[in-house]
Amino acid sequence: MTEACDQILTVAQMRAAEDALIAAGSSVDALMATAGQGAAEWVWRMAARGRVTVLCGPGNNGGDGYVIAETLRARGGKVAVVAALPPATDAARNAASLYQGPVLDGSADRHGEVLVDCLFGSGLKRSLSDAHAALLTRLAASHRHAIAIDLPSGVDSDSGKCLTDHLPHFDLTVSLGAWKYAHFLMPASAVMGGLRLVDIGVAEVPGAVAVIRRPLLQAPAADAHKYRRGLLAVVAGAMPGATLMACTAAQGAGAGYVKLLSERPPVGVPHDLVVEEGDLPRRLGDKRISALLVGPGLGRDDEARQRLTAVLGSAAPALIDADALLLLTPELLASRHAPIVATPHEGELAALEKSFGLPGAGSKVERAKALAVTSGLVIVAKGPDTVIAAPDGRVSCSPRTSTWLSTAGTGDVLAGTIASRFAAGVEAFQAAIEGVWLHGEAARRTPPPFTAGQLAAGIAGAFAACL
Repeated sequence: MTEACDQILTVAQMRAAEDALIAAGSSVDALMATAGQGAAEWVWRMAARGRVTVLCGPGNNGGDGYVIAETLRARGGKVAVVAALPPATDAARNAASLYQGPVLDGSADRHGEVLVDCLFGSGLKRSLSDAHAALLTRLAASHRHAIAIDLPSGVDSDSGKCLTDHLPHFDLTVSLGAWKYAHFLMPASAVMGGLRLVDIGVAEVPGAVAVIRRPLLQAPAADAHKYRRGLLAVVAGAMPGATLMACTAAQGAGAGYVKLLSERPPVGVPHDLVVEEGDLPRRLGDKRISALLVGPGLGRDDEARQRLTAVLGSAAPALIDADALLLLTPELLASRHAPIVATPHEGELAALEKSFGLPGAGSKVERAKALAVTSGLVIVAKGPDTVIAAPDGRVSCSPRTSTWLSTAGTGDVLAGTIASRFAAGVEAFQAAIEGVWLHGEAARRTPPPFTAGQLAAGIAGAFAACL
């Protein structure tokens, strides 16, 4: 079950959650005070007693800004508010009335250590006016650091779209009450810097999307052996390098036995990787196989299609990646019953949507969820904003990971990592979550710039960190 601190809420869900708190005896003013005072802690740390400018808009996000400013002033901080517009809600007016420091207009020549963006919050659905965009940009440029409260102004909370071009980059974004979709979806998440959350007591929302967290893994049982820990069979293709990287990652992600199934003798196989050559359908009949991986290095010719068809004709769970995704059709899945995880990047996601008759519209979360429901596959829509969706409607988003993952072959490493968790007996959606986390953690631990092979070798260390 999702914990409240891990949930990602839409604007509507967040409003409903706040209404529930108010109905239970709180108030808008009390919630604003809690949120603003919590956010002020992060501003205080970054400001290091330097000058702080809080840019306040007319709504409750601006009200949060007045609370932040007064909290800093009461501590002895050097703070001023720049009021882009006068407060326009009761709570914002109340917060402004309690602030005892200077209030400047938008023409003020203000410089300092930290700019706090409280211009517009998560409910914004339009671009900033030219004047407001220019004001935000100018103040961001005249301060050493910038912090966004809840979201940077000019961002669509639910889709992650930037409603205004050329938004400034923020060092930190402090979310209030719960995470929002834009914190994890591109392109908006690229401008947010670090992410922190202020708890205001929001309860768990049933069915909410969750943030991927560090999994709790376990050492093998006392009576474990290689088959009980899981046999992953990896189907080789025309380009063995990708397949071998997937195998290396899989060996470090928990499966007890990783076996490469190849039609011809591969080159450069590690000594600790078992290779079986010969008739693929017969090899796939081994009932000890816990899961299959097909796609990395597969190719797209008739032979590749035959190998994919053979995999889908087996009874074992499977992970489909890379070239295999471009060969996959609904007809190939017609008689398939065992679970499948698919790991498309953006181009492969679009190809799958076309194959399954989907328009490819909406946010990445909406697209991944629609494809999962329609296809019956667990979808790992990978990229700088990875989204995992299950056919039953469950969805998780990955926090931003190392930008050094933008190198060839890292997707093959991800496929091997997830497939290993799958082979170890972990349910498909959870296996995807664990694999995505291990992949990101390995990237964090591997000195940059790294190759896909170095990343694959780092999966074992990431796994050990979860024990």
